[in-house]
Amino acid sequence: MRLAATLLLIAMAVLFAATLYWRGAHPALPWVQAFAEAAMVGGLADWFAVTALFRHPLGLPIPHTAIIPANKDRIGDSLAVFLKDNFLTPAIVARRLEEVDIAGAAARWLLADRTPAPGRKRGWGPLIARLIEALDQRVIGDLVREAATERLRNVQLSPILADAIDTTIDKRRHEPLIDSGIQWLAGMLADQESTIRGMVAERTNWFLKLVNVDEQVSSSLISGVGRLLSEMAADPQHPLRRRIAEGLRTYAFDLRHFPETQARIEGFKEDLIENPAMALWLQGLWDSARTSLVASLTNPDAIAPGKLAVAMKALGARLEADAPLRAAINLHLRRAAVGLVNDYGDEIVSLVSTTVRSWDASTVTEKLETAVGRDLQFIRINGTVIGGAVGLAIHAATLAL
Repeated sequence: MRLAATLLLIAMAVLFAATLYWRGAHPALPWVQAFAEAAMVGGLADWFAVTALFRHPLGLPIPHTAIIPANKDRIGDSLAVFLKDNFLTPAIVARRLEEVDIAGAAARWLLADRTPAPGRKRGWGPLIARLIEALDQRVIGDLVREAATERLRNVQLSPILADAIDTTIDKRRHEPLIDSGIQWLAGMLADQESTIRGMVAERTNWFLKLVNVDEQVSSSLISGVGRLLSEMAADPQHPLRRRIAEGLRTYAFDLRHFPETQARIEGFKEDLIENPAMALWLQGLWDSARTSLVASLTNPDAIAPGKLAVAMKALGARLEADAPLRAAINLHLRRAAVGLVNDYGDEIVSLVSTTVRSWDASTVTEKLETAVGRDLQFIRINGTVIGGAVGLAIHAATLAL
């Protein structure tokens, strides 16, 4: 287009020279001469104007030329202010996003058929896996550990433990625990029989030992405890079993209503959180989850074929069918966008201004001239044609006078 505009200007100059050479050869030549002369003036004027925007015409340092390179910093600042005032204010972003159904667009995208072409079976899994692996694993691991620790600290363990105890007793799930305890005590009684006899003998004086009182007391004690354990094991309604359940109920009540009992449980929770082994376990949560997720996404044998696509379509169908859910998502996204603009709008504007300032003059000139493109040369062509038309009008007016 630059060449076309230049050739048109040269054609007008040649036409003007021809009218001078064959002056008087034809009555219409003065009209042609007026047209060519004015067209040359118009074309040259617009060439100068267009060129002066981006560079010095013919390399001459004429004042008020090369306007864009000379004012690139001011242009960058003005562009940044324009973006902030017209696009990056919370009110404008909120108003424009009110008409945008982001959740609906996401639903349509999820429901769209993305069947891989023949020979392509990778799908979206490897892409998502790469995005996960590209994250800063140490930072994410620390965030997960800190978040999990904070959640644990905020959880009141006492009512949870009380509910667990009540539910266990209501569903009689404590009975197997009591049975296991009875079996353990019976085994301990048999294993420690000699120890019990020795302890009774140590506490019996020499006179009673002469009549074997210590042996009788030891045998009575061992047999009595053994008989009690056997009765408890055989009778689900044994009084001691009920006493154990009542004791657990009482402890659950204390957990709900007594601060000192709650404080002991919360102190145990804090000790557990501060334990280095717990910190290492929490630190490894992200590593374990990431490894498992990446393996599932990249290994075609780890998940059923198309499982990710099925999940995406199911999510899209849910969004498509649930208007309140879409409205809620759109509301949260609008709030997030407005919050980002409010918090980082100045930084975005500063980025635009700083980037333009960092460009050299030739880069700015090239980018802007390329962006405007063909229209610049149409200005020159229009100037040539309109200048010629004005020349004809002036020549006609001169003859009329």
